[in-house]
Amino acid sequence: MGLSAGLQAVKRRSPGRAAMAIAVAAGLVLAGACGGSGGGGDGLSVGVLMPGGGASRFGRFDRPLIEEKLRQMCPHCSVTVAATPDPAVQRQQLESMITRRVDVLIVAAVDPELLLPSVEDAHRAGIPVVAYDRLAQGPIDGYVSFDGAQVGRLQGEGLLKAMGRKADGGQIVMMNGATTDPNAGWFERGALSVLKGKVKIGKSYDTVGWRPENAYVNMTGAIAALGGAHINGVLAANDSLAGAVISAFNATDVTPLPPVTGQDADLAGVQRVVKGDQTMTVYKPFKAAADAAVEMAVALGRGRTAGSVATGTVDSPTTKDIPSVLLPAVPVTVRNVKDTLIKDGIYTVAQICTPEFRSACAKAGLVR
Repeated sequence: MGLSAGLQAVKRRSPGRAAMAIAVAAGLVLAGACGGSGGGGDGLSVGVLMPGGGASRFGRFDRPLIEEKLRQMCPHCSVTVAATPDPAVQRQQLESMITRRVDVLIVAAVDPELLLPSVEDAHRAGIPVVAYDRLAQGPIDGYVSFDGAQVGRLQGEGLLKAMGRKADGGQIVMMNGATTDPNAGWFERGALSVLKGKVKIGKSYDTVGWRPENAYVNMTGAIAALGGAHINGVLAANDSLAGAVISAFNATDVTPLPPVTGQDADLAGVQRVVKGDQTMTVYKPFKAAADAAVEMAVALGRGRTAGSVATGTVDSPTTKDIPSVLLPAVPVTVRNVKDTLIKDGIYTVAQICTPEFRSACAKAGLVR
């Protein structure tokens, strides 16, 4: 059932349904408009769905970069953006965009499997779908992301280097992402390709919803089961999980902290790297991904194929040979923060080196 039919039935249903309808409506934001569906001339109607907004990586970086590239490539495009971490709400948002008859969709799925029926609805409606960051299931037309296997390898290599002599037979904990996100398994497999046969994996967790509070509970359990002194490193799949892991160590008075990895170059994660609490993070140059996704979406919206932009193909559980662009990621340690994140304009020195981190920044050579 599309969103329009669902809204007509809201009054006859539970308050929970009404709340979802309000959330869907509130989540749809017209980001720019010059031309409607079909556009006329070069105008297209583009729908963008993100799995988070606000202070999340998707709100801070991906969304504004996608909007900027669309303005450059398609100044007469209208753009509707929706952001939510709730998979059920995102599915309704996607259905709403189908009802609005957008010309093309860029979708970073919260739950790729749950979104499958809506992707099929878009396909039946003749609306191409570009999967962004996460490989959505169903008949998608193109995919843009970073090489998840490489991300995992970078994390594994960074952890082993930081462990030093303990990398030979030491014990680690793996704090993986959510099983609903195919990227999580991709990262894990990449990391294991480096770690297997070198370290002992004392505990391994799949973090429900990528939520830090779940990682905190899991890490607290691992410390209780293994003993903090017997954990020589933690492979944390992203910076939010890394922060929860470090909080769990601090709460149980484990010192010194063992090496902990991360990903996404969140500001808090970068500050922990500078301070020395977190070993490394993985920086994914978001502009390159946003540019490729927009180029692919505009090509599809104008009747061309995603293959005109793609550099290879990938398979999902439901679809083979999806035209894709997989970009390389960059490991970030305290040694190269200046030459990566600051140089690329992701953060300024002032943003990283707040008073709390001033001394660590001076030691790292970021300030005098």
